[in-house]
Amino acid sequence: MTYHTILSELKDSGYAIVTMHRPGEMNAISNEMRHELEDCFDKLENDDKIRVIILTGGDYVFSAGMDLKEMSTIADLEIKDFFQSVKRCSRKIYGCKKPVIAAVGGIALGGGFNLATFCDLIIASESAIFGHPELKFGLNPLFNPLRQMVGTAKAKEIIMLGQPIGANEALRLGIVNKVTSPERLMPEAESMARELAKRSPAAMEAVKRMSDIAPHMDRCSALELEMDVETLLFSTEERKERMRVFMECLKKKKG
Repeated sequence: MTYHTILSELKDSGYAIVTMHRPGEMNAISNEMRHELEDCFDKLENDDKIRVIILTGGDYVFSAGMDLKEMSTIADLEIKDFFQSVKRCSRKIYGCKKPVIAAVGGIALGGGFNLATFCDLIIASESAIFGHPELKFGLNPLFNPLRQMVGTAKAKEIIMLGQPIGANEALRLGIVNKVTSPERLMPEAESMARELAKRSPAAMEAVKRMSDIAPHMDRCSALELEMDVETLLFSTEERKERMRVFMECLKKKKG
């Protein structure tokens, strides 16, 4: 897959690395980048050889956010189409059936911060900085993805004040899953991707769906739904084969 604003690399271990690549603009999300991300994620989601996707901006910057220079030139008649495009790209990443890891090095601001929160797991380098400065420009930051991570009160504080958040503070707040040195950012992300790629795709998709649905249900209904999903997964040939291999490994160890 060849693009102008992103790079896509397929790995033999069952994962792909998608790198935002507008170094001169600090990976600001342009209309072209948005369309390319949507197209790339669509292709990767439908590629059975790919089980995990890493989204990154490289070692020094994740994304400075939406391309404000481009946005400032949008005509009134084009606003609706512009934000429909934003919604399609956001939905493609946020709703991806496969696990998505954000590897954040450097700044992740505004729309870049949103992109990171669309991912299932976030690994940040010690140089990472997160923030939502949109209110300064009269724009509305996305509230719900962040709220799901840190709760309503903290999400309001982060969005309303727009103060930058360092990597370790983001870890403490539950925004990121792991902090590492800049040179270890991609090795750690790829190690996690290789581990996730070993998991059952059907079970992984079920976990993603349940994590979205269960918080909005009462406890008994959520438990019943999860047990129904478990019943379906238990009947698959993949589950039987995986358990057979596991039991054989146990026998070899005991022998």
